[in-house]
Amino acid sequence: MYKYLKYMLPIAIPLLILYLPVSAFLFEGMTIVQKRIAAIFVFATLSWVLEPIPIYATSVAIIALELFLVSDKAIIFFRGLEGTPQYGVVINHVDIMATFASPIIMLFLGGFFLAIAATKFRLDVNLARVLLRPFGNNPRYVMLGLMLITGMFSMFMSNTATTAMMLSILAPVIALFSPKDPGRIAFALCIPLAANIGGIGTPIGTPPNAIALKYLQGVDSITFGEWMAFGVPFALIMMAFSWGLINKLFPANQQKIELEIQGEFLKTPKALLVYTIFIVTILLWLMGSVHGMNAYTVAMIPVTVFLMTGIITKDDLKKISWDVLWLVSGGIALGLALDKSGLAELIVYSIPFNSFSPYAVLIGATFMSWLMANFMSNTATANLLLPIMAALGTSMTSLAPLGGEVALILVVTFASSLGMALPISTPPNALAHATGHIKTNDMAKVGIIVGLSGVLLSFVVVWALNLLGSI
Repeated sequence: MYKYLKYMLPIAIPLLILYLPVSAFLFEGMTIVQKRIAAIFVFATLSWVLEPIPIYATSVAIIALELFLVSDKAIIFFRGLEGTPQYGVVINHVDIMATFASPIIMLFLGGFFLAIAATKFRLDVNLARVLLRPFGNNPRYVMLGLMLITGMFSMFMSNTATTAMMLSILAPVIALFSPKDPGRIAFALCIPLAANIGGIGTPIGTPPNAIALKYLQGVDSITFGEWMAFGVPFALIMMAFSWGLINKLFPANQQKIELEIQGEFLKTPKALLVYTIFIVTILLWLMGSVHGMNAYTVAMIPVTVFLMTGIITKDDLKKISWDVLWLVSGGIALGLALDKSGLAELIVYSIPFNSFSPYAVLIGATFMSWLMANFMSNTATANLLLPIMAALGTSMTSLAPLGGEVALILVVTFASSLGMALPISTPPNALAHATGHIKTNDMAKVGIIVGLSGVLLSFVVVWALNLLGSI
């Protein structure tokens, strides 16, 4: 039954919204364009949750449907009342298509280029080898080292790629534990936890962060360095908590392990150029106020240099996570349509949020984001919720003392990255579960505790930023 429902619902329900009097069960006074965007929104929600098609394909479909149905170059059959009040505001087709090359996409592309070059010239493995050396051979501290290094890599690399690399390094170590030693579970769990948490530390660490930046522009803009100023401490605290929790729940019986990673830093001209560009790009991201370039402009440096010097070839371009870029661009397009059509504002004003306690709104939105992210892609969760949260934060005056729109966007973004209770929650979880060393209930136990603790810590972070006047 589920098999048929997952294919039928994403089509049937949007069609009902399109062809039934929606004012009876949605919002009063909707224009034709808003009605169509509501149908697209419901299609996106159901498709991202049920996954009848790949989630990146859903994003492409969103962009196509907006062009066909609500743009200024829509199919002529759908433009009969264009220009009238009941038709509503159309979306510029150039703006919709520009989501494929949004500054957010360029920022991610720069991060992908850095990650591919680092892997190609073994910078990641050699850094892991050097950075793990001080942690000795006590299982507890080796695990701490692995988590810190995984978290650091995931701030600048794909969480999935980081997890795959670290699990391959970890495989011979896990083999040293006896089959019934809880240390096997602890070591296999520590990598996805650190990858999921570490991604919160930078704007390019995980797609929800980049999507949040889209709504934190203008007066509320946050630079790359400012994000790291609160994101990195948050990630470090959560990793320390996770490390303590894993050691408590799954203490290793083995007292000593040897972690051997073979290799050495390459000293070829191209390798040295990769090391240089890696360092320079990160420094420029951190010092935006000094040189005047924003993070999006800086992201083009590794793209340009690596392509011009042949460090990244046409074969390497095939390794870029294009699915992530498609997924993010679809979310941006959805947010654009909700905003420009006035639908997000209509939704917010149709519900009496101002009569609710601002604490209830902040907590409710955050826990809804966390719950959704455990069962669907954290990027899809952010794509769906952040446009609504941005409109709500702007309109709800009672949120201002708590940090307003910025506070709401940040806690919802953090919560979406903290949804990691199940193997399906994130790709790092799926990779770790596939090793066969972790049971689903073990992952759920740790994921729920860490996720809820992280949500509570995010409230503290936002409160502290508001107290300091940073938001």
